[in-house]
This record gives sequence, structure tokens and C-alpha cells, in this order.
Amino acid sequence: MPEEGVPLTPKVDLLTTEEILMLARLFVKEGVDKIRLTGGEPLIRPDVVDIVAQLHRLEGLRTIGVTTNGINLARLLPQLQKAGLNAINISLDTLVPAKFEFIVRRKGFHKVMEGIHKAIELGYSPVKVNCVVMRGLNEDELLDFVALTEGLPLDVRFIEYMPFDGNKWNFKKMVSYKEMLDTLRQRWPELEKLPEEESSTAKSFKIPGFRGHVSFITSMSEHFCGSCNRLRITADGNLKVCLFGNAEVSLRDHLRAGASEEELLSIIGAAVGRKKRQHAGMFSISQMKNRPMILIELFLMLQDSPPAIPSISSKDSLGVQGLRHRVSFSNQVATLWAGCRVPQTLPLAQHWPGSGSLQRHYCSHPDSDSNPKCLSPVSRAPASRSGPLPTSDQLTHVDTEGRAAMVDVGGKPNTERVAVASAVVLLGPVAFKLVQENQLKKGDALVVAQLAGIQAAKVTSQLIPLCHHVALSHVQLQLELDSTRHAVVIQASCRAQGPTGVEMEALTSAAVAALTLYDMCKAVSRDIVLEEIKLISKTGGQRGDFHRT
Repeated sequence: MPEEGVPLTPKVDLLTTEEILMLARLFVKEGVDKIRLTGGEPLIRPDVVDIVAQLHRLEGLRTIGVTTNGINLARLLPQLQKAGLNAINISLDTLVPAKFEFIVRRKGFHKVMEGIHKAIELGYSPVKVNCVVMRGLNEDELLDFVALTEGLPLDVRFIEYMPFDGNKWNFKKMVSYKEMLDTLRQRWPELEKLPEEESSTAKSFKIPGFRGHVSFITSMSEHFCGSCNRLRITADGNLKVCLFGNAEVSLRDHLRAGASEEELLSIIGAAVGRKKRQHAGMFSISQMKNRPMILIELFLMLQDSPPAIPSISSKDSLGVQGLRHRVSFSNQVATLWAGCRVPQTLPLAQHWPGSGSLQRHYCSHPDSDSNPKCLSPVSRAPASRSGPLPTSDQLTHVDTEGRAAMVDVGGKPNTERVAVASAVVLLGPVAFKLVQENQLKKGDALVVAQLAGIQAAKVTSQLIPLCHHVALSHVQLQLELDSTRHAVVIQASCRAQGPTGVEMEALTSAAVAALTLYDMCKAVSRDIVLEEIKLISKTGGQRGDFHRT
């Protein structure tokens, strides 16, 4: 809930019960087989049990689900189950009662837990628990959430923090799927990936022996737009073809104007046909005007039916012939899942200038000197390599479509990784003497720089976006005075046991230590130079050891 709350929609503008059921009948008739009531909070509607019961009577509808904050769930669930509810998602971002009250701005943590246990008691399996992970708020509870799946049939779904109006989204607060997965694998290296169902929005994993499992919703770091077949209807009757888009079409107004079924299908089909290939990306979305999340509650659900390719025509407005689809309605948003596959993003070569999309060029041509658009590493010092594999001639943090992406290290073996990096800070004679004699007004520059370098190594993944989180077993930082150059020579060494190297941790440690020395001495001299930040050696990787000569 945003701090300032959200404007309440006048009751006259909301879809009536009959209008919700009329739209539901329309989509089920066209092949939709799943409806989910989301929110806002759907269980505050006094007619919610009746809505579920009437939806249950629709021939061809296989699944009726609900996404709820869980406050009223224990009280209403027996009636809802009897009415036909057969799938439950519960939103819960923390297991700490005081933090829960801070997040949702009300008490009720114990009622939510009671609702989860009531769902299990009544035989729902799995009970899905949606957790939006935010750095500085609840990323320290990942392991506690996963531990719940040991004895309970839960699907704990970690959702990447997404930008919406009112939530003050900041990239630094987002914890990526790969970072979360790394954290889990350090505790449970036996974590197994489960097969992905077609058009699934989640990447699921299971710890052998646990009753439940965990999933990741990677909307920001690894979008699934190409297989998305979800549409949403808001409480005031607007159709949204993309959760992150701000374009909406009012079905309510057409219903109240007396539109026929064929006219409604034509309107819906045209909206689906305008759906873009993928959302605009996290940074662009954060600048767009969109409804607050509480007014377009995200519905994420696995289903075995494949998405459809939209085929807009007067006879087949939704392109749903012969296919099964999904639809969801709510008191704040009715989330409609219809079969519509949006093509995957075109290769970079097909994104021509003038198309309105940001142009980026990534390549590693051997003759990059003749191609000014290439990004090509240039070796500035001789180095020796040992091991079976050479360095890659491809940019590993760029996918096949030219987008930034983390490297999946899940299949790599855990080995001991060691890296050493260095940096040199040329202080000049005045600042050097003060450092040497420990006479700086700010304090002992060498000690402060050493502590800063060690701390930086431990938080490298928070500073460098595509770095994996690494549990370091040892960090050592040495600073030596070089009186001939009036310089401080820094050497950082990092060690860890894991599937990925620690050279970025060593380089970050040396660089931050150098920056800290600059900060400590800048009042004395602005003629300070940082240079020779470089990797000295690394060992333990699949590509062999590296030693700079």
C-alpha cells in the first residue's frame, strides 16, 4: 500500500456482479479455462462467495483461483471451497510480525499464517505464497521462507521488485532472480530445477526431501513476454493487455452501451493485437504513469495450456479456436488470461534506427579496429594462462538478442576460487608524508582504506549489477607505502568456495580502497592519481588459472 493510500473508485464505476459474470461467460465460451480473483483484496467483496459459486457453474471452466492478503482467508475459505474455489495465492512479504505491520500498515500477521494453515488443512496443495523481495527490507528472510517448504506443501514464489505508481521503485532495491538463487544454493547446494511448463511465468526449484518448493518470478531481469498469454480486467472494467503497460480499453462502457458479444470480442481482439512484443524494461517502466500495484494486483499462475497466436478477424476475434485459455477477475482488478502469444524480440539486426527503440551494438569481431560500433577488450599487459580453455571471444553478460543478462552458474562445480587484484594511488609528496606519519585530520587513512576495501568485497554484487552474490571465506587487503613514487600500493586477495570466480570482488576491493585513500587525502591535495587497477591472478575456474606476468 502506498504511504498516501490510493483513490477509491466510486461504486457506480465498478463492475457489477452481473457484469463480471457476463464477461466471464464470454471468455469461457471462447475457451478460457481458468479464472482468478485478485486485488486489491477480493475477499472484502460481500458477494465473493456467490461470485465463485456462479463461476463454478460455467461449463468448461477448470480452475477458479484467488490471490489474497490472507487476513480474512481462514474465516471464508470453508465457504469458498464449498462454492468451488480450487487454487490459492497468499501475499506475504515477511515472517516478522513487526515488519509485516510496517509493510501493510495494519496488524494481521497471525491471521495470515492462520489462513495458510487453514488452506493446508482443507487440502489445498500447493498453497502458493507470493513474496516480493526488496533489498534492505526482506532479502535477509529468503532462507526463512524456503525453510517453510521443508514441512509444508507450499510453493513460495519470490517476485522481483517491480515499478508501479506509489511504490517508489529504485533499481538498487531490486534483488534479481540470479542473486536470490545464488543465496539459496549456498545454503542448499542440492537445490534442483523443476521442468518449466509452457507459458509459465515462474522458474521453480525443489530441495530433495522437502514437501514444498520455491519459484522465482523474473519479470525484470528475465522477462517472459514472448510466452505471456495473460490479460487483466480492472475493477472499473478496463482491459489491460500488459501488466506494465498503461494502455487500457473500457469494456464496462461498451457493456453499458449495449454492445453485443461479437462487438465485445472484436474490441478485445483489437486490444490483444496491439499488445507489444515485450514490456519497456524496468528503467523505462519506472518513468511511466501506471496504476499502483494495489489496483492491478499481479496474477501469476502455472497452467498446462499453451499460449495462442492472436488471429484477429470478425470470425475469430481472439484467435482462441481449439485452445484452452485463462481469465481472472477481482474487486480491484479482474485479471483476464487469454491465449495470445507475443513474438519474441527481434534480433538486434532487425531493430532499425528510427523504430523508436534504444539502439545498442554488441560484438567481438577480430577486426574490431575497423568497426567503431564494436566493444572489444584490448590487452595492455602480457599475461599467462594455464588450463584447458581459452578466454571466451563472446561477451558473456549479453544474451543472443543483445540484452544484458546474468550468467547462469547453476551447472558449474563448486571449487575453491582465489583472486588477487591491485591498485596504485599516487598521492604526491605532501599527502604522502601526512599519511606516512599518520597526521591527517580525518584519521588513519591506511586503516580506513583497508576496512573500506574489505567491506566493498563483501557487497560487490550490490555494486556491480550482473555479478553473482558470493559468500567469501576470506578477504585480505595489504597497503604498502612506496616513497620513491609517493604512492600507496594496494593488493586485495579474495577466496571463496563456489561455482563462480571472485576476481570482481578482488577488483572492487582494491578500487574502493584506492577511492577511500583519495577521499581521506583530497583536502590536502587534488593532484592525486589512481592507476593500475588490475587483476593479478585468479585460480579455480573452468577456463584455467590466470597469472599476470
